Amino acid sequence: MVAHLSKILSDSEKVFDFVVNEGHGVKGLCDMGIQELPKQYIQPLEERITTSTVITDDSIPIIDASNWDDPKVADQICKAAQNWGFFQVINHGVPIQVLDNIKETSHRFFSLPAEEKKKYTKENSVSSNVRYGTSFTPEAEKTLGWRDYLSLVHVSHDEASLFWPTSCREEALEYLKRCDTVIRKILKSLMGGLNVKAIDEEKEQLLMGSKRINFNYYPKCPNPELSVGVGRHSDISTITVLLQDDIGGLYVKKLETNDWIHVPPVNGALVINIGDALQIMSNDKYKSVEHRVIANGSKNRVSVPIFLHPKPTSVIGPLQETLKNGEKPIYKQILYFDYTNIFFSKGHDGKDIIEFAKI
Repeated sequence: MVAHLSKILSDSEKVFDFVVNEGHGVKGLCDMGIQELPKQYIQPLEERITTSTVITDDSIPIIDASNWDDPKVADQICKAAQNWGFFQVINHGVPIQVLDNIKETSHRFFSLPAEEKKKYTKENSVSSNVRYGTSFTPEAEKTLGWRDYLSLVHVSHDEASLFWPTSCREEALEYLKRCDTVIRKILKSLMGGLNVKAIDEEKEQLLMGSKRINFNYYPKCPNPELSVGVGRHSDISTITVLLQDDIGGLYVKKLETNDWIHVPPVNGALVINIGDALQIMSNDKYKSVEHRVIANGSKNRVSVPIFLHPKPTSVIGPLQETLKNGEKPIYKQILYFDYTNIFFSKGHDGKDIIEFAKI
């Protein structure tokens, strides 16, 4: 195995083939006992997190949602969306057992043999709504991220029953179902802050017409200080609902600064962040902020985000309610499908894609 590993690592193309094309992912490199980071994963200095760019005396808000009907909860959510773009929610109503199950399910899927996971790569998957991969868009990235993932777009229960991997299908569907109330409560609060009185069917399609659940796997990295799990980016969703395990590694950029803040794991919490789509709809009242995930040298980390998106056929722009006092729109009306195409055609490099939507 050592000889085979040396042969792979001696050639950049062989590394790419092994990790990406053969479906082994970075977990495959770890399983072979890799001791040194391949050069494709070594980030340029400006993309590495250092102690000089991290502040430890600040943190994103933690909101207690034990009483969703309390107006203070909605107020805290809207303030966090404006000032941070990120917040954690505790006592949200999703049982701890459900959260623990979905984390265990993540580990179970990634422990499958490469031949099994490879059935779901872009080239092999029988559905474009099921995708197993590594990094973000390896073909377009200058430097790769130390992450493998499984992405599942939820179209319907029947479609999921046909195409989602059996090792995680039931658990993923159950998790989506259990999180539905939390998602709707958060969106209702956020819309209230924009003077949207009710979420009718049309608004619902705009806010959450498309749902995607990801299983992210960040295996132990031999040189974590040189690499990243996921490079800096903002999400293109309306909102993202993230479950992280107890290891940590998510960092958020503080608005109007170049400082990064760690989002500490809180047992039972869900991390919520605003995506570009909602920043556009809110005409900049709510902020979608850059975030990134560092690599870890001692443990295998998992996280499970749910992305709520407009339907691809939706046209997004500032909601009428955000302009009713004569405010000028900052963004044009754009087809959401076009926005997603730009996002997935390149590597993560911050938050520049939103410029495409500006007037």
